[in-house]
Order: sequence, then C-alpha cells, then structure tokens
Amino acid sequence: MAHNPQGQVSEARSRLLETATRLFYSEGIHSVGIDRIVAEAKVTRATLYRHFPGKEELVVAYLQAVHQADRDQVSEVLGSGRPAADTLRAIAKSIAGGIQSNGFRGCAFLNAVAEYPDPEHPVHQAVLAHREWFLRTITDLLAQVGETPPELAGRHFVMLRDGAMAEGCLSDPVEVCDTFLQGVDGILQHRTGSTSHRAGARTA
Repeated sequence: MAHNPQGQVSEARSRLLETATRLFYSEGIHSVGIDRIVAEAKVTRATLYRHFPGKEELVVAYLQAVHQADRDQVSEVLGSGRPAADTLRAIAKSIAGGIQSNGFRGCAFLNAVAEYPDPEHPVHQAVLAHREWFLRTITDLLAQVGETPPELAGRHFVMLRDGAMAEGCLSDPVEVCDTFLQGVDGILQHRTGSTSHRAGARTA
C-alpha cells in the first residue's frame, strides 16, 4: 500500500480504489477498462501503475476492500455483547439491510467469481478467502447455540445468504429478506430444540 511522507495512504490510490469499486460493482469487472478508471479517477496511467502493477492487482484490492468493510461490520456486531443467537440475527439483519439498499447488485464476491472461474486465479482466491472467513465466523457463533456440531448449520446459513443476495436483484427485496430472516430463525430454533425433530433428517 502506498503512503505519502506523512504515513497516510496516497490520495491517488484511494481515489483509484474508490472509482474501481464503484465501477466494478455496478457494471462488472471485465466490462470496465483501465482507461475508464483512470479517466474517472482523474489520474494518469503512470499513477495507476505506480500503485497497482495491473488490472488484476486492482481487482484484488477492490475485493480486499469490500472484505474489510464486511469484517468491520461484523466486528461491530460481535463487539456488542449480544448472546450468540442474537449476534447471528443481527448479522442477518445487516445483510438484509444491504440487499434492500439503493444500488444493490448482488454479492460482490459471487459476481467476481463468475468472471474469474479459474480456482488458481488471484481474484478467485480472494473470493475463497472471504467466504472461508465468513463461514468460519458464522460456524463459530453457531457452536455457541445448541449442542450438536455446527458445521452443517453454518453451511446452511451461508447458502441462505447466497440465495438471498442473488434473488435480491431479481425479486422484491423485502420479500427476499423476510424469507432469509425466517430461514435464519429456523436454523436457530432447530439448534435450540424449539422445533420438532424428525429422526434421521438431514437438517441444520
């Protein structure tokens, strides 16, 4: 990361990343060229390449910035002192709020991985790192709710989240979020034994 002599992040780098984030998320990564980013960020190509050796590095930086924003949002919820179940509900409500926000165009990470399907590509790897962090965070919280192994419930939560993020662009986001939040409640109710159990059923 480039800093100026006072130790602050370069204004040009911040402007480039903010511009790339807006364009990549709203229009797609492959459809946005370097010339467009340079023009809208009001910097030169030389400035861009001083901070990012190529477009690939800029895309990875974009995803890392989104990842950090998500981590900060979750950390704020984790620091509230709520019980684990209420923390999970608060995280779900935060996700629902994003889905209902203006300009929502789905999950930045799912969108990116659709454009970079090669599992070895750095962009794909950045997506996987984010998803591993999110799954681990949710699973660790679910381990504090109920006594059965939490791994299946964690995957269930993430799948509900993925479906809501995809469907939120296609259907009424309010209905999508209601369904998502009810699904999360169902996971938590099952783990606390407040719903009936069917012998041998593969549920969370």
